[in-house]
Amino acid sequence: MKKLLLAAGAVALSGVLLAGCGKSEKGAAGDLIKIGVAGPMTGDQSKMGIDFKNGVELAVEEWNQKGGVLGKKIATVVGDDQHDPKQAVAVANKLVNDGVVGVIGHFNSSCSIPASSVYQQTGIPMITPASTNPQLTEQGFQNIFRVCGRDDQQGRIAADFVVNRLGKKRIAILHDKTTYGQGLSEELKKALGDSIEVVAYEGVTQGDKDFKAVLSAIKTKKPEALYFGGVYPEAGLMVKQARELGIDAVFISGDGTIDTKFIEIAGAAAEGAYLTFSPDPNGIPTAKAFLESYHKKYGEHGPYSIYAYDAANILLNAIQKAGATDGKKVAELIRATPHDGALGKVQFDAKGDVTVAPYVIWVTKGGKFEEMK
Repeated sequence: MKKLLLAAGAVALSGVLLAGCGKSEKGAAGDLIKIGVAGPMTGDQSKMGIDFKNGVELAVEEWNQKGGVLGKKIATVVGDDQHDPKQAVAVANKLVNDGVVGVIGHFNSSCSIPASSVYQQTGIPMITPASTNPQLTEQGFQNIFRVCGRDDQQGRIAADFVVNRLGKKRIAILHDKTTYGQGLSEELKKALGDSIEVVAYEGVTQGDKDFKAVLSAIKTKKPEALYFGGVYPEAGLMVKQARELGIDAVFISGDGTIDTKFIEIAGAAAEGAYLTFSPDPNGIPTAKAFLESYHKKYGEHGPYSIYAYDAANILLNAIQKAGATDGKKVAELIRATPHDGALGKVQFDAKGDVTVAPYVIWVTKGGKFEEMK
């Protein structure tokens, strides 16, 4: 852990960190193939960034043990965007200047979308493991992909669950005003249509710690369900404060909340929260080898560790098949090739979205997340 914290500190100071080969950046030119991994490596969302980094570096380590790609060793260059859009653009430019041939990242949609313009201009393939806002792949960029689903898909699943499974009639919707959080909430609201009364639709500021004023106002409207579009730091505080105020509405959120940090922050208030995410990898036969290797090296996996691992393997396989690191050729192969990953078969459509993006409902029970059947 100490070594990991030191690495994270180095990222915060320099913006990027070369890892995975033991060579300096200066001495690596010509004998290395560098891939970037970008996300929040420091700050309140650093758990997600480190999960990304671990997943990518596990894939790289496995490739290097087999001789690398195109006869060269692979190194990862880690960029810390601190879940800040401006920093994400700076990281993207730094990764490009450092000579990466592809990027796994970013985590937040608000970072992936502006950073994608940098990668598009330089032709470098970018595969995000986690950015779900539809706008990312609606830009028409031929080198931008995601291995996760989209918020319009996620919103429909959540809406159907609230109305048809829970039978709720009144819902309050909150979001963190970010591209991801607000976008997901808007997709939910759109999917709900006239099937349920939306008694409140409000935004809060990401990074705030006290939501009691907006929650007190919502309490007077007597919602039966409380939805939050955002990430676990705010989600955990929100449900905790809602319970302290006596709001007993069922709490629902999306994939940005499904991390053990949410339970740590919310404590007992997390119990009974419903979250949308993809199926449990423990139930996926093709994920077994990844889970064993990851747990041995890093401990428990995060929600997007396996997505980062698959994204890295998709990129490296495409480079190997292309016989070159040319971005256009690699992107064409990523799009055209069915990929066998830890999560199973992955195929991209013309936009760069996966053709099958299953979302299921999870529930917090006994201090753990459980996939609902």
